[in-house]
Amino acid sequence: MSDLALGVNYWPASSAMRMWQRFDATEIERDFARAAAAGCNTVRIFLLWEDFQPDPRSVDDRALERLRAVADIAARTAVKLIPTLFTGHMSGVNWIPGWALGEQTPGRFRTVTGGAVARRPSRDWAQDAEIRTAQALLAREAAGALAGHRALGMWDLGNENSNCWVPQSREDGRRWLHAMAGAIRDADTTTPITLGLHAEDLEEDRRIGPAEAAEVSDVLSMHGYPMYLRWARGKDDARVLPFLAAITRWLGQKDVLFEEFGAPTLGPGDPPSAGSGILLGEAAAASYTRAALTGIHEAGCTGALLWCYADYDRAIWTEAPLDEAKHERHFGLWHADGTPKPVVAELGAWRDAPRAPVPDAPWIRLRREDFYLRPLSNLTTLYEAYRSRP
Repeated sequence: MSDLALGVNYWPASSAMRMWQRFDATEIERDFARAAAAGCNTVRIFLLWEDFQPDPRSVDDRALERLRAVADIAARTAVKLIPTLFTGHMSGVNWIPGWALGEQTPGRFRTVTGGAVARRPSRDWAQDAEIRTAQALLAREAAGALAGHRALGMWDLGNENSNCWVPQSREDGRRWLHAMAGAIRDADTTTPITLGLHAEDLEEDRRIGPAEAAEVSDVLSMHGYPMYLRWARGKDDARVLPFLAAITRWLGQKDVLFEEFGAPTLGPGDPPSAGSGILLGEAAAASYTRAALTGIHEAGCTGALLWCYADYDRAIWTEAPLDEAKHERHFGLWHADGTPKPVVAELGAWRDAPRAPVPDAPWIRLRREDFYLRPLSNLTTLYEAYRSRP
């Protein structure tokens, strides 16, 4: 059985989602080396859609050059890279190229395009021929840029895509997945593929869940944060994570990478009372992470990737999404100045750890085809069963 993929989701502390615009190879190499020294063997990155495809008919050559540079850095620092396409949703904001926006109707999330906030949603990824063709072009060009690279570990078809676009039908979801996976396979026939699903894809039927993703994915992925889930037993309920992994595996019948989890911490100068919402103290975040890593490992996951590498520098707090999503400023394992939080010490215990066998799940007494008839109700009932198991 292979080693556990252990790592981080990455944006630089100095630039966050403006990484590709304010590209700093020296900073990235320092950060990757720091993560590797702490025990990480995997880094997940994000291809901000607008930066890579400012025009639907082409892919930006400079962005592809920078992507190759990041892959070379990953090779030098001995970490595997998971590039995530069509980003898309990130930290409470949807980052959509202006040419891909639809009518001006308010959505759940702010949209950022051209450096400004636009209250317009994305056009339909499956039914809009221009969008679908453009995305296939980006997938093909990105795959071609890295095909055969020794640092490339896996392709991710998107980060919580259902926050940007919900297919009108399950068939639309499947059609989009097969089109994007097929575009990657045109240029790269061997690198595994996944899709960044999140807990809301289990709480609601968004018609692109584990079963649909499994049709094109070599490994399924799940993201989970108990502080966002009404049915969790508190903001540090680490048992939520192996449970979500088990449900994802059961629905999709494939192995699961726990691709995102973590905890925002109190920032410098925050009073302890500030943690009454979703923030944890740094010591509490380390304890939560220890329990989360243990649970994810025992659930037989292929790996565990923390959100996220570092806190963000105060100089960019006025930029979206950090201007409003203040908890996102302090989600890092390292402070913005590069000093480690206590959670970093938890990584060393898992260096070179083997995967654990996938446990049986006799506590699931439901037909898979019935789960999405009442997804939230079924999820909460199954969590009770999970917690009550011997």
